[in-house]
Amino acid sequence: MTREDSPVRFNTKIAVLLRDDLATWQRLNVTAFLVSGIGTRLPEVIGEPYRDADENEYLSMFRQPVLVFEGAAETVTRAHSRAVERGMPVAVFTSELFATGNDRDNRAAVRAVPREKLDLVGVALHGPRNAVDKALGRARMHP
Repeated sequence: MTREDSPVRFNTKIAVLLRDDLATWQRLNVTAFLVSGIGTRLPEVIGEPYRDADENEYLSMFRQPVLVFEGAAETVTRAHSRAVERGMPVAVFTSELFATGNDRDNRAAVRAVPREKLDLVGVALHGPRNAVDKALGRARMHP
């Protein structure tokens, strides 16, 4: 097996943790919003643009997989606290954001609540694999 054929292993992990009581449309929406935060804060996780055989260019995407987990509200809150305390980059989505319709109102809704009282429905994390695993705790892979 040549170097080009060997599997690529990443020493970092991108993970999304969703509260397990969300509706399907909410899970998809929250995941999309959360991962956008990772790419804007950490441009090194973004790969090169894609091209097809006809030379049409497509947008760049993450260069590594995004793993999606789920857990109870307490699991999401605990993962958030652990990640913040360890200084990891974290994106948050609170229940209030389902009722807002724009970025300004989203930021105001999060800003109005102290960290320990955020009603988190999802978080996205990036960091060394073991640090992300420790922050996630008992979260389970999303089915």
